[in-house]
Formats: sequence, structure tokens, C-alpha cells
Amino acid sequence: MSAVQPFPVSEVRSPAPATSVDILRFNTCGSVDDGKSTLIGRLLYDSKSLMEDQLEALERSADITGGGQVNLANLTDGLRAEREQGITIDVAYRYFATPRRKFIIADTPGHIQYTRNMVTGASAANLSIVLVDARAGVIEQSRRHTYLTALLRIPHLVVAVNKMDLVGWSEERFNEIRTEFEKFLPRLDIKYVKFIPISALLGDNVVDASEHMPWYPGPTLLRHLETVHIGSDWNLNALRLPVQWVNRPNNPTDPELHDFRGFSGQIAGGIVRTGQKVMVLPGGQVTTVKEIHTYDGPVAEAFCPQSVTLRLEHDLDVSRGNMIVAWDHHLPGASTDLRANVCWMHQRPLQIGKKYWLKHTTHSVQVVVTAIDHRLNISTFEEEPAPAGLALNDIGEICLRTAQPVFFDGYETNRLTGSFILIEQGTHATVAAGMLFPPTEVVRPEQSEFVI
Repeated sequence: MSAVQPFPVSEVRSPAPATSVDILRFNTCGSVDDGKSTLIGRLLYDSKSLMEDQLEALERSADITGGGQVNLANLTDGLRAEREQGITIDVAYRYFATPRRKFIIADTPGHIQYTRNMVTGASAANLSIVLVDARAGVIEQSRRHTYLTALLRIPHLVVAVNKMDLVGWSEERFNEIRTEFEKFLPRLDIKYVKFIPISALLGDNVVDASEHMPWYPGPTLLRHLETVHIGSDWNLNALRLPVQWVNRPNNPTDPELHDFRGFSGQIAGGIVRTGQKVMVLPGGQVTTVKEIHTYDGPVAEAFCPQSVTLRLEHDLDVSRGNMIVAWDHHLPGASTDLRANVCWMHQRPLQIGKKYWLKHTTHSVQVVVTAIDHRLNISTFEEEPAPAGLALNDIGEICLRTAQPVFFDGYETNRLTGSFILIEQGTHATVAAGMLFPPTEVVRPEQSEFVI
């Protein structure tokens, strides 16, 4: 999380509003020209989520694509090169809402050379939409992006079979594609999968039900997005609060704020309650939660992914990068030796023995790559022999050694405390995104320093 400025001295608030509404984050992916940007444009257009100036800009941009026809893909393809070539290059984010739910969309590229962009855009998603051209069926990029969805542990997958109008709205063709997907889906361990036949260009089964496909009894895409259950996607079993900022308003005119000292951050897992016994890592001090403050005021309990400020019962040495966890059996791993899958995101290849900065939650530590175990072929789902280095867009399993212990969970258990990025020293370029394997050792309570 980025640095934040102090709040007004008149009140104590967390660095961001607490999550009080249901927000679904999803990404679209698939091969080139499968209709990802058009689908998002159709969602925005048919759900009446566009402002008048956006509609006017859409009409003005019609001449760029030729023929004078409005191109819904222009709502997300903002770069000139994207509009001229008719492809998506960078990740585009769009926001819209219905009476049921708010949405954050990441439109990710389909080209193989932009795999890193897809990983970036999908890293925080609750749901992934993989588009398939009904004419082409399941191709390499379909398998690739489905595998990346599984690798990133995105719990919900929608396979949207697009351009059904170009295959005569054929139920048989839809079932053929579904059967081909179902042959390899069990190997990927994706929890929830939904198949929906659509026409993004014409709007069939996107927002409104299609009159051309009465054989499909399921919900439209928007209806599914509005109703898919995401409440259990967050890990609510083990409290994790990476400290982002020490909150000290130091207001001499307000007795309540004069000596206020709280610890702000986004809850990365679990539930925190007043009176709860907690431990501060890496020191191991144990205390209880005195107060919980949110953007909307004090509360008795808060949960992931809310942003909060905690006041503790005792004055402890706590700073940015520390982690507050529950004092129970759900403790994080602690190690200087890490194993992870990484997606390499830089032109200069990853090299064994090179030092980087590892940023994990709010904590940064120097790290060296000690080994590359293997590279993943995400087209065949097979492991390939370890290369000398990982090139741009490669995904592989590596070993790391950090200068200080990292407190973490496996990525399967907690996507927030199980992920990290690597930063190149000197240039400060983000060169990799990583997903940690489960820890082999956890924090040992008997070594902690009790203060209560």
C-alpha cells in the first residue's frame, strides 16, 4: 500500500473507507479478437452505466475504426495503437454499478506477449471471464488464460462462448466447446465454473436474455455477476493485519486524541474484535485489542478486506511492515527461505544469484534468487527443465532467500499474505509477481514475549 497523509486532527480515521458495499472484481481474458473489449462495452452500454459525454465520445471515435460505426470496444481500448490495430495492449479498468452490486472490471490483453499484463489485471479478481470464439473453439490462448486463472487462485470462472450469432446460435456447437473445456478443467482445481453462450456485439445473454437461444435456461452474464456468491472468497479464519501506518493525530486541544496511538492498515484475513488477544510480529508481543476505528467510526468487530485503525491495550513498539495476528492456532509461516511461482515481467531475464527487493504486504526486504526449479509450459500444463533464467512472460518455480524472516501464508490459503512482487534494485522496476508455497514452519507461540 502506498504512503498516506495524516488525517485531520479533529478525528481519527483509517486510511481508506471500510468495505460496506458488495464489490465484485472481475477480469476478461481470452485470445485476440474474441470480443473482450466489446463485451465490456456492451455491459456498460446496456446496463445504462455510461455518462452522456462518454456516449458522445463513443460516437466521435467511430471514424477511427472506419465505416462510421460505433465500436463498443473503444470504451476500454483507450490507446491509439489499440484502436488502430483493433487489439488490447494495456490493462484497462472500468467501474459500473447496478442496484444489486458494484463492479470493477479489468480488460486484459489476449496476446501471448502480454501475459504479464493479464496476470497484473487478474491478480485481485474474484471472478475471471474467459471468452471463446464459437467459430474457433478452444485454442491455445483459451487454455493458457484458464490455466492462469487457476494459478492465480481466482475462485470463480465464467466461460463465455462469444459470437454465437456467427454459428447460427447452435446449441450443438456450444456443447462441443463446453465438453472440450471439461476435459482439462478437473486438473486445474477451479472451484466454480459457469458456461454462458453470448453475442457481445448484438447483446444476446449479456444484459438481456437472448430470443435466439431459448435452449439455454441459465442466467444472463450480468445476472450471474450480480448474484455469484463471493462472501466466502476471503479468508476469515486467521487474522492478518499488515501495519501500513502508525496513526498519531497528536491533537493538543482534544483530550481523546492527544495521546492517541493506533495502527492502520487493511485486514488481509480473518476477523478482529475488541477484547481479542493478538500478537505483533516480528517482536512476538502479546496484547489485546482496545478499540477498532473505521472510516465510519468505532466498531466492535471488523473483517477482511476492511481498512481499520486498531488501538492496543499496551504501548508496544509497532511500525510499518509489522503484522498483527490472532493469538491462536492460526499462525502464519515464518522463514527466510521461500518457494514460489513467479511470472517474470521484465525484458532483462531473472538470474540466479541476483539481489532484488521483495515487497510482501507492507513489508519490504532484500532477497536473492537461489534457484530456478523449473519453468511451466502453460499451454500444456507441463513442467519444463529449469532454464538458466526466466524471460519476459515466463512462469516458473523459484527459491528465494530473504535478509530477514517473512511472515506469510501459502497463496492457496490467503491471496493477500501469500503474494509478493520483486523490485529491481537501482531502477525500482517491478520485475515479477509471485505466489508463495505453503510454509513449512509457523510462528512458535512459546518463543513469544508476553505482555499480559
